[in-house]
Amino acid sequence: MKKALMYFAIGTVLSFVINYFFYSSENLGLDIYYALAFGFAWGLAYFIDTPNFTLPQKLGLSFAAMGILVLIGTLAFSLELAVPSILKFSTVFVAYYLIASFRGSKSLRK
Repeated sequence: MKKALMYFAIGTVLSFVINYFFYSSENLGLDIYYALAFGFAWGLAYFIDTPNFTLPQKLGLSFAAMGILVLIGTLAFSLELAVPSILKFSTVFVAYYLIASFRGSKSLRK
């Protein structure tokens, strides 16, 4: 759990710094929201990267997380601004498991 939180924190900070300094949307709240979505994806992907979770459970958790992101984004901003958080989340999720697929263990935990 500690490493998953570390992935979340590092992913969030790194994404925020990149968005803020290079792609500033001139909306600090939106930059923070997108950074949290990015960090949440890294943290969740690492957390469920264990044999304890079946593939359907992993898919279900990732879809639930995307639903939560859309709900929070829609309440805080608008649906149009919430949708890019799903794109960031799913891109990170796919990237995590793509990188893991090149390892013999098929996991980044080992």
